[in-house]
Amino acid sequence: MLMESKPDKVLLHSCCAPCSGSVIEDIHKAGVALSIYFYNPNIHPRREYDIRKEENIRYAKKMGIPFIDADYDADRWFESMKGHEMDPERGERCSMCFEMRFVKTAEYAYQNGFDTITSCLGISRWKDFDQVTAAGVKAASLFPGIRYWAYNWRKENGSSRMIQIAKREEFYQQQYCGCAYSMRDTNKWRASQGRPAVQIGKDYYSLFAPKRPPLPERAPKNK
Repeated sequence: MLMESKPDKVLLHSCCAPCSGSVIEDIHKAGVALSIYFYNPNIHPRREYDIRKEENIRYAKKMGIPFIDADYDADRWFESMKGHEMDPERGERCSMCFEMRFVKTAEYAYQNGFDTITSCLGISRWKDFDQVTAAGVKAASLFPGIRYWAYNWRKENGSSRMIQIAKREEFYQQQYCGCAYSMRDTNKWRASQGRPAVQIGKDYYSLFAPKRPPLPERAPKNK
């Protein structure tokens, strides 16, 4: 795979296993030293967060890639998003959310010997690639010597390979973007279409039926 300005070492901000699957494989195959950074305080509720994180950890272990588990400071996220609760998808709240997560990623990179960060957020068709990239570049600029690798992971059928890998690995298939407000808006849309509300821990990608069974309910972990 051709990658412009390929770095030697990169810290990948990952939001979930499905979005990061093809990105991880592409970077790994390109011979780039890769570590995964999981900082996603936007994901709500905690059970959804735990499922997505554990799926990411499972895949990182399979690939033999270091996984950095950052704090789940959801209270800080909600505080930071005040006044933007009704923003639409791809609106200002999303930019603020991206920047918050990328600043934390760039800070870790700066403190731990990385000079490049990137993210798999832009691979999703539900996200604005330019919006994600702008947030990454802005966050990286706050730390001397850190750059944001603005490669478009949708290239060379990246989005379709993302789904193929998700099915092969039987990743958890989330039913909404992640935050409380996207869950609210998704449920509102579902209701208008006569569909049931979001069900956490229910769906998994699969090449064959039946899918993996839903995970049992678990009490939220203490912060």
